[in-house]
Amino acid sequence: MSDIKKVVLAYSGGLDTSVILKWLEETYGCEVVTFTADIGQGEELEPARAKAEAMGVKEIYIDDLREEYARDFVFPMFRANAVYEGEYLLGTSIARPLIAKRLVEIVNETGADAIAHGATGKGNDQVRFELGAYALKPDVKVIAPWREWDLLSREKLMAYAETHGIPVDFAKAGKKSPYSMDANLLHISYEGGILEDPWAEPEEEMWRWSVSPEKAPDEPTYLELTFEKGDIVAIDGRPTSPARVMEYLNQVGGANGIGRDDIVENRYVGMKSRGCYETPAGTIMLKAHRAMESLTLDREVAHLKDELMPRYASLIYNGYWWSPERRMLQEMIDASQATVNGVVRVKLYKGNVIVAGRRSETDSLFDESIATFEDDAGAYDQKDAAGFIKLNALRLRIAARKGR
Repeated sequence: MSDIKKVVLAYSGGLDTSVILKWLEETYGCEVVTFTADIGQGEELEPARAKAEAMGVKEIYIDDLREEYARDFVFPMFRANAVYEGEYLLGTSIARPLIAKRLVEIVNETGADAIAHGATGKGNDQVRFELGAYALKPDVKVIAPWREWDLLSREKLMAYAETHGIPVDFAKAGKKSPYSMDANLLHISYEGGILEDPWAEPEEEMWRWSVSPEKAPDEPTYLELTFEKGDIVAIDGRPTSPARVMEYLNQVGGANGIGRDDIVENRYVGMKSRGCYETPAGTIMLKAHRAMESLTLDREVAHLKDELMPRYASLIYNGYWWSPERRMLQEMIDASQATVNGVVRVKLYKGNVIVAGRRSETDSLFDESIATFEDDAGAYDQKDAAGFIKLNALRLRIAARKGR
């Protein structure tokens, strides 16, 4: 007899998690609590409630986490300018610690014994969910059905659902998209299908959030983005919330062909994986934030941030959001953002985000009287450069004299 009496399941209402719900009841003889997170995937979530009710679930959580996701996870990550392996804006990775956090909270609220998720044993998400859960509740039990059962194909899942009377639209299930997709406020990702061949170009019909650059408008779209302490707080002078910032930038960015990426990345579990991503808001936010920092950050602080960024990005990619080292880096990054205040004007045009102006009334380090190519009236003594160069060249000259 299992000592697990109640499990909190991360539940979408789709085929996989509906099968998992029944499998947990059968395998562990336990009660299942379902948790469905709204993090901006753009889907109606009430059908998940109806499906859970139809399967006899008594405790159903459907939580709107969009503002928390944008404010407490995405925005802090973009203060760091985090990009994994030079391309990936971490749209899936950064959502997982929030879901893990809420799973643990529901375990505590309901007195459950374990959490369960639908991530496979090949992917990164199993690591992210479980590292997050263990960091927040060290003794929590985790059930990962894909590492236990033998239902390792869609056909077996559908057969199990039919045998057990699980309410699944089999006609719809049989017409499943060839792609495995994940969506939230920051991005939508595509894997599988023809994308498993790195030589194959993605089909235009695959993309959901953006038009192709070729079909984008012939006139550019201008936006003015106001930053306070490294976060966008207003668009075109209108104050707005973090989630609304992302929703709007996704809409206007996608309409201008912004944010498409085709990436082969190195997964945490050791394999290379090809995926395509639409990240309109993130692409705009990253470009604008770096433009604001270029005006307001000290040179060495900016360079140190750039040195730390790959480590920070890897921590998020590999599931270490709740680790002490990520928290330490975040404190350093956030301290650097005290002066990142001002306005960046961007031009969106046929897939490009072009910085068209930046200003900071309070924190700009740009001194026109020194930087000018015209007569600077003695603001900068060019003779000073000679000594600077000779001192820095001294070791090179000594080595050259020694024939090294």
